[in-house]
Amino acid sequence: MPKTIKKIAIVGGGTAGWLTAAILAAHHRNHQISGVEITLIESSDIPTIGVGEGTWPTMKNTLQQIGLKESDVFKTCNATFKQGGKFVDWVHGNGDFYYHPFTVPLGYGRIDLAPYVSNIKDYAPEANFQHAICEAGLAPRGMAEGEYQGRCNYAYHLDAGAFAEMLKQHCKTKLNVNHLIATVDSADQDELGNISRLRLGNAADFKADLFIDCSGLAALLIGKTLKVPFIKQDKVLFNDRALAMQVPYDNDQSPIASHTIATAQNAGWIWDIGLTHRRGVGHVYSSQYLSDEQAERNLRQYIGPAADGLMVKKICFESGHRERFWQNNCVAVGMAAGFVEPLEATAIMLVEMSARFIAENLPVNQQVMAVTATRFNQQMDYRWRRIIDFLKLHYMLTQRKEPYWQAHCEADSIPQTLKDDLAMWAFRGPTINDFNGPIELFPAASYQYVLYGMEFKPDFTQQAHLYQQHARAQPILSQNQQLTQQMLNNLPPHRDYITRWLASTN
Repeated sequence: MPKTIKKIAIVGGGTAGWLTAAILAAHHRNHQISGVEITLIESSDIPTIGVGEGTWPTMKNTLQQIGLKESDVFKTCNATFKQGGKFVDWVHGNGDFYYHPFTVPLGYGRIDLAPYVSNIKDYAPEANFQHAICEAGLAPRGMAEGEYQGRCNYAYHLDAGAFAEMLKQHCKTKLNVNHLIATVDSADQDELGNISRLRLGNAADFKADLFIDCSGLAALLIGKTLKVPFIKQDKVLFNDRALAMQVPYDNDQSPIASHTIATAQNAGWIWDIGLTHRRGVGHVYSSQYLSDEQAERNLRQYIGPAADGLMVKKICFESGHRERFWQNNCVAVGMAAGFVEPLEATAIMLVEMSARFIAENLPVNQQVMAVTATRFNQQMDYRWRRIIDFLKLHYMLTQRKEPYWQAHCEADSIPQTLKDDLAMWAFRGPTINDFNGPIELFPAASYQYVLYGMEFKPDFTQQAHLYQQHARAQPILSQNQQLTQQMLNNLPPHRDYITRWLASTN
């Protein structure tokens, strides 16, 4: 009989490790008869990188499924709402901006409003009310709405270190995940290439049926043991450095942006994320076009006097991903699988999706594992290609003249799949039929927001007969104006809402 899969070892903690453990445990260990045993092994002396503090709307369902109260997450992780991203200076560099909000346009899936808006760069505000809510600094819901509810789609900004610690305690106390503090020195393989045991530096050898590599950039299992190649994407995405700072507010009543602000610089961009107790601000850039010293000057100039005396954390990274993500009886999740800049907060979202696939498709035995691995690799390869295309889209439509930005527009830096999409979209906007349904990370709406925000306008005149639906479009545009005004009148300021809401849950 093929060996059954019951014992799972997760190597590495942090957000990737503990979130994976929580998703697996909530799916299996809540059923006491499953017999699935999950152990997370982490070293006590490896710091987390903590690049990103942004999540994707998928996190709402994840938190509910693993059994966390939303208010507890806010209290413990200094969390705030994230309603999308604001991209400043990406088109011309003269103060221009556009939004990628999380709520889809009105009429989405029934009619593309792009041919009927007054100006293509105003697509988001004319087709969606969330643009105005973010500009006004409002929360995505009112006091009468309950946890995980809201009129607007949203995600979270949170303190990544506090979030990982919260997940750890939840896994250990509520989800029966075993926790082993030990250093993985090496891993043994059997004659088939499967990992058979972990050699631990300060504990007994550890055996398991399935190993999940959440060891970050070290990639202890998928890279060092199984030698799965790393595919670089630096010819498409040039950034390889980041400087990060933790910036205090002027006072405890300072407004909090309800979106991520990404402001383009001469050779990269600056993120600005508001938590309840501080801002996380950082500069992502390419070392080929900008020195560390120049980048730090950009960052301090952006922050202003509040940056005086603050320490800077430098992070080096390589954009890319593994050639395969599930090899033999080992799955890479998180940065062990790959990493790209945090422009659209894809890192934690990929952890969620990877862990959910593993949980829902946990192989019954070794015989089924090869099929499961093939399907996982196919899905993840597609998702990584789509992420790279989507991030590149933010750059390659720019009209900025600096060498860094012009290099992004060169044809040989643009993936063929993105070129093919743009060839189609030159005469019509992105539609839901362009995307692969359930496994898609960014739907057609996301591409519409970025394309039109970057002032890319399809030539709708080539098939003008398809765009004679003014009688359908105009009521939707008018409805959005009415909804926008209603929400501006009724939704509370972001910080005020969080303060009042959390006070009411004590």
